[in-house]
Amino acid sequence: MLEKCQIRLRSEERELALLSPYACKSQLSRGREHPETSCDIRTEFQRDRDRIIHCNSFRRLKHKTQVFIAPAGDHYVTRLTHTLEVTQIARTVARALNLNEDLAEAIGMGHDLGHTPFGHTGEEVLNQLYSHGFKHNQQSLRVVEILENSGAGLNLTWEVRDGILNHSKSMEEILGEGWGATGTFEGDVVKLSDLVTYINHDVEDAIRAGLIKPHDLPASSITVMGNTHRERINNMVTDIIAHSWAVTGQVDAPTKTVGINMSQTMTEAASDLKDFLFSRVYKIKSMVRATEPARQIVANLYTYLCAHPKVMPDNFLETSQNSVERAAVDYIAGMTDHYAYELAKKLNLIRSL
Repeated sequence: MLEKCQIRLRSEERELALLSPYACKSQLSRGREHPETSCDIRTEFQRDRDRIIHCNSFRRLKHKTQVFIAPAGDHYVTRLTHTLEVTQIARTVARALNLNEDLAEAIGMGHDLGHTPFGHTGEEVLNQLYSHGFKHNQQSLRVVEILENSGAGLNLTWEVRDGILNHSKSMEEILGEGWGATGTFEGDVVKLSDLVTYINHDVEDAIRAGLIKPHDLPASSITVMGNTHRERINNMVTDIIAHSWAVTGQVDAPTKTVGINMSQTMTEAASDLKDFLFSRVYKIKSMVRATEPARQIVANLYTYLCAHPKVMPDNFLETSQNSVERAAVDYIAGMTDHYAYELAKKLNLIRSL
């Protein structure tokens, strides 16, 4: 009979023997901030994935906006479905490149835990109001390091925390100078998988909402990427695999400039589609007007909570070391859309959404 601890050891040995030399092996992890006894059955990265999936912040993602606030339909993307899609694509790419799927999965599952209610609208408001600024990737790291588990955090490995922190691309040019990199190739896979996911599902949601028609999509993108949602994702994923180091026969130790890549043709096509989304979906006047009630909710909650900190649960003041501003940010960022609306309504901060 196989002893329990041998199950983990067998998995670790399999990683060392079979994964790419450039894959991050769980046995060689930089470890956790607070050392723990290893699990008998799971590797360190499998353990991180499970901690994320079972935490409260992950459950709340199902009621957080991706792009469209309170949409009249069941098929719009939420922050949870976005997370699952990113993780699925990241695992596909990681497997094809013989990287560590468990690490890619853990980073993918945790990358958006710190996202605000009402999507990037909530993020923008908190960034404007909070004196130290607000970025959802930094908040995601704060969630897993401090806020979850009643202030104890999840104590994840360095590699997962690094991938979560560095997944965000902001408005930088795709794979351009300001794109940035993570500390592992698995983290870079998640970073690109996030891009593949959001530019494609946001197109579908925008069509569903009637903001654009399929024929509106830029020809420079469609010619390269494909005419359907399925084609675009498949072609982007295939392109990443085909132009990353593991497939192109990279012999020398890869650097971040020749690591996880897309072809120049696909990069330009994706950039054109991303620019189209910003000009025709994210920043159009009708969308800005539609997000105004949400902006009001987040702004009013922040102002009220800073003035009335006793409204917040005690643990937020404790984890913020009695910084009322920090506590208000943590409390609001963790809210679902519905909770934020109901609390604002209860406090007489809004009349309707």
